[in-house]
Amino acid sequence: MPGRLIQAMRRAGSNNPVILLDEVDKLGRDYRGDPASALLEVLDPEQNSTFRDNYLDLPFDLSKVMFITTANSIESIPRPLLDRMELLRLPGYTEEEKAEIAVRYLIPRQLKETGLTPEQVEITADGLIQLIRRYTREAGLRRLERTIAKVLRKAALHFAESKSSPFIVGPVELVDLLGPEPFTPEESRKNSPPGVATGLAWTEAGGDVLYIEALLLPESKGLTVTGQLGEVMQESIKAAQSYIWSHAEQLGIETRLFKDYGVHVHVPAGAIPKDGPSAGITMAVALTSLYTKNPARTDTAMTGEITLTGLVLPIGGVKEKVLAARRAGMKRVILPKANSKDLKDLPDEIRKEMEFVFVSHVNEVLEVTIPALAEKLVALAEY
Repeated sequence: MPGRLIQAMRRAGSNNPVILLDEVDKLGRDYRGDPASALLEVLDPEQNSTFRDNYLDLPFDLSKVMFITTANSIESIPRPLLDRMELLRLPGYTEEEKAEIAVRYLIPRQLKETGLTPEQVEITADGLIQLIRRYTREAGLRRLERTIAKVLRKAALHFAESKSSPFIVGPVELVDLLGPEPFTPEESRKNSPPGVATGLAWTEAGGDVLYIEALLLPESKGLTVTGQLGEVMQESIKAAQSYIWSHAEQLGIETRLFKDYGVHVHVPAGAIPKDGPSAGITMAVALTSLYTKNPARTDTAMTGEITLTGLVLPIGGVKEKVLAARRAGMKRVILPKANSKDLKDLPDEIRKEMEFVFVSHVNEVLEVTIPALAEKLVALAEY
């Protein structure tokens, strides 16, 4: 509304305050006006020294104000407005960080809210980790705090019913208190058939593991994709298939498989839309495993964009993806070589616990994920 910025500065009593514009990605545009267009002038240090507000109908100097905006996603922010901002990405918390914040801050605050004492209620370390893994899945802590509050309210009922014994909450008690686990554990597939590869994806709730599945269809033609895949992801499949087809002889693949068989590629969790180029190398591994009839390693997850010539390009969301792989029980993660610098964002215990393989070409990916092809890939590299 007109006058909001001037009113905020009047309440602050200063002409150089910090003004926080929360959830700027939720800006609306309708018949009442377009606030994004107004913010173009407000946030541009080259223009806001003579900002004319309809509330005062006079020029006002906003150049001394420090503006901070927040957003959950930058996709919905208009490009011209985003161009006027310095972008700072804040990654989500690890499980260990969430547990520590819960012990130091969330649980004491909710104990105070429910009128209980630490002596009356104890959430065990195992119970807290189970609460984080199986009942909440988010980058932040909002849902975790609500779930802790729900547990403590039931503990308060326990004492309201004149029961004096301490209330201990462990993994077993959580099922009685909160019901069935809404998030099933992402355990790696121990014995995957040829045509299955493990990829990693970034979501707004953190990272996730994607199992790419491929099947040959006799007496069929072309490529079929399912799982609500976006255009970019479908193009990654086509690029991977074209690369494998062009190097079929070196990989020991019969070319008739491409001519006489169709291919169906599916990504489970079909109700969730998926897009982005970072599953490129996973698609290449799944298709190569399918055509050569050699299964891929089940202890290895991967992420990286692929080009038509087999180059592996960098991707984003490394921290979230690595945490998802760890949660799924993966021991190795394959990353583009250009993303090696992103490991500094990971806690030391995770860097020591997991093995990271950095690659720059799809042949390197195939060599470490499909051991049966190692010798052929050496010959392909010489070729």
